[in-house]
Amino acid sequence: MKFWNTNICLTSPISIMIIVSLLFSTIVFANWSKEVVVKIEKNDEEEPWIPTKEDIAYQDSMFSIIQNTQNDITDIKEDIVYILERLDYEDGTWDSIRYVKGGKIDKHRNK
Repeated sequence: MKFWNTNICLTSPISIMIIVSLLFSTIVFANWSKEVVVKIEKNDEEEPWIPTKEDIAYQDSMFSIIQNTQNDITDIKEDIVYILERLDYEDGTWDSIRYVKGGKIDKHRNK
């Protein structure tokens, strides 16, 4: 390779040393970091948290929302069970309306 009008041999010991030293210094420089030590002082005399009236009101409203949601879920589950019971019959048939021969539907149809 010709560079600045001189021949540079990449396999010469000097070129290899320069390449290795550049690579090594780049790796060292990339990993150079300053450790930051954070000291957390624990105060043994910390007072416990005492909720204010606003905090209690907020917690009560959250509890109320949770209770309402649980009640809604219970109602939905009961409705689903009711619907499934209406669709499935003991004899293996299913329908939204149970047709019985000679029942109300059959009598209205014959009129």
